[in-house]
Amino acid sequence: MARIAPFDSEHLEAICRVLADTNMGLTGSQIEGLLRDIGIEDSGPGITKWKRIYNALAISQNKYKAGNHTIIFINKAMNPVSYAREVNAFKWRRDELNLVLSFSGFYVREDGKVGHIDKATTLDEARSRAGKLKMALENRFVHDEVMHYCRAELVEDNYFHAVFEATKGIAERIRILSGLHYDGAELVNKSFAGQNPLLAIGPLITESEKSEQKGLANLMVGLFGAVRNPLAHAPKKTWPMTEQDALDILSLISYIHRKLDLVVKNND
Repeated sequence: MARIAPFDSEHLEAICRVLADTNMGLTGSQIEGLLRDIGIEDSGPGITKWKRIYNALAISQNKYKAGNHTIIFINKAMNPVSYAREVNAFKWRRDELNLVLSFSGFYVREDGKVGHIDKATTLDEARSRAGKLKMALENRFVHDEVMHYCRAELVEDNYFHAVFEATKGIAERIRILSGLHYDGAELVNKSFAGQNPLLAIGPLITESEKSEQKGLANLMVGLFGAVRNPLAHAPKKTWPMTEQDALDILSLISYIHRKLDLVVKNND
């Protein structure tokens, strides 16, 4: 590997914070193993995870006047073989690393290896490289469940499949909440319809509450009928999906997820 210039301290810290994220980052034992594998000094588990990685890589940079060990560490940490059962973790770390690495002129490829790109100079430019559609949705503060079900498609700006996967995510979430195994309109009706529905978004005492419950059910049935079902049966080339259509539909799906956050299961 050719010599790579040392990373600025701010850039190195941002990289380490992603790799050591509390929820989606490397574990302490994984950090220990990776540092051992690349042969650099480990300050041990007694400090915060991101500082542990940062100290090791910073010491290496100062010693060799190069940032090569940082790239080697990322390459090993992002080896796809290690994520066979943690696909979402790989996608999250790759997305977040690409955001911070773009300021240093690098990105993580689909094979987990670090490659070169032109340096980003603004946050909007860096975020756009993670997918224009994804950036637009983040600007709208869409519900996390939208991203959960179509993160890979968003990064690729694949509007057709992003919408398709996100609508399927609504059905899957209702199945999880209800314990039922139906699909589409049948799933919605068996979960939300009737005087004493299995799933309720409120106490359903007033007419307004009952109306909102019914309206949400109709909205979800309409989403499956107007969007999910046609996408499931039509080839992509015969069912065009524009960026504006995708944004509008995914925003609607985000609204539905926020309503599903309020759901209470009736066990009577």
